[in-house]
Amino acid sequence: MSKKIQLDIISDVVCPWCVIGYKNLQLAIDELNIAHKVDLKWQPFELNPSMPAEGQNLREHITEKYGSTLEDSIQARNSLSDRGLQVGFVFNFFEEMKIVNTRDAHILLEYAFQLGKQTAFKLRLFSATFTEQKDVSKRDTLLQEASKVGLDVIEATARLDSETYRKEVVEQEMFWQELGVSAVPTVVFNRNSAMSGAQSVETYKQALTELLAE
Repeated sequence: MSKKIQLDIISDVVCPWCVIGYKNLQLAIDELNIAHKVDLKWQPFELNPSMPAEGQNLREHITEKYGSTLEDSIQARNSLSDRGLQVGFVFNFFEEMKIVNTRDAHILLEYAFQLGKQTAFKLRLFSATFTEQKDVSKRDTLLQEASKVGLDVIEATARLDSETYRKEVVEQEMFWQELGVSAVPTVVFNRNSAMSGAQSVETYKQALTELLAE
């Protein structure tokens, strides 16, 4: 078999557009019937690396960061909910929803990759955050979700306690930022070209088709 296409998806688990972008990418892969020709890895990006443990109300955070009004926020949530339904994902936004620190989630996503369970765990965290209204910055929540996809809770706990794995996540984030990644989702193709933002199925299909033809 010819060399596989390497896809690196730089994203955060609290990024709603990352859900939509991935769903469209996966649909493109399915429609082209090339799952066996693709190697995919999720790469870490923290939307708010300095966010304290208690987090911040999401609407309040968006207002401070982008200057959005309440009307803007309501419209954005409605739009995301509609887009989610189009790709088979349910967004359950709620008033008390917080933006949280996600470094621990990225530590466990790297562990999941080593066991071939990274995408399953990433999707589990997306659902926990946006559909089930859970706080994925809390260790107990992370470990419960990890267990659901077959990760060893004792090993996962050890990794969360390790400064080595914590530093590795920061180093990985810096690697992609130094290459110019500043927004998520960003899909990198064969470590050679990239697309930022949640693209359409057809856009991803075109990019993948061109790579297959090379």
